[in-house]
Amino acid sequence: MSIRIALFDDNKNIRNSIALLLNTDDDFEIVGSFSNARDCVNNVLRTMPDIVLMDLEMPGVKGTEAIRLLKKEFPQIDILIQTVFEDDDNIYESIVAGASGYVLKSHLNSMLLNSIKDIKTGGSPMSPSIARKVLHMLQENPGRKVRSTDDYNLTAREKEVLTCLVNGLTYKAISDELNISYETVRSHMKKVYEKLHVASLTEVVAKAINQNIV
Repeated sequence: MSIRIALFDDNKNIRNSIALLLNTDDDFEIVGSFSNARDCVNNVLRTMPDIVLMDLEMPGVKGTEAIRLLKKEFPQIDILIQTVFEDDDNIYESIVAGASGYVLKSHLNSMLLNSIKDIKTGGSPMSPSIARKVLHMLQENPGRKVRSTDDYNLTAREKEVLTCLVNGLTYKAISDELNISYETVRSHMKKVYEKLHVASLTEVVAKAINQNIV
């Protein structure tokens, strides 16, 4: 069954480019393409996507506000940010609002397809520079760190994969770094999520850092 996608972006050329990219893979079906988020709740209700691709800077209703509106009405929906903005405020507000991932538009060609698939299997993909900024946000408050008394029964390989993730590597980069397949990385991360009792990339990285798990 195809992954149903709704796209919100005020730039028609970008919407068309994303559509062309998604149409190269039979796993995806674009069910809606919108130039603004003013009526995002009704548009999502009408199209019933599995994943929403959301730009941040749009006329009328900004992306972060649209995320809040959508998560309030559809708590289970996954929202992937696709944007040019990589400042701390936009990253923080998007994550707090409920975004499942954050990919820069400069990385769409190399990351978008796998990012959508990662989200569907429980991941929270981020461009490497965004993941590093999230780490810095967490590390700026070292008082929150505590020594974990539980290693969560992670295997040596799971800790290796988690360490790479904490260092800002993507699943593909982890695959290359550890000389294992992309699917093996995803399998290890699924087990890490289960053992740490977390549901997103932000949570797993925060827990790994704050409890010195790796």
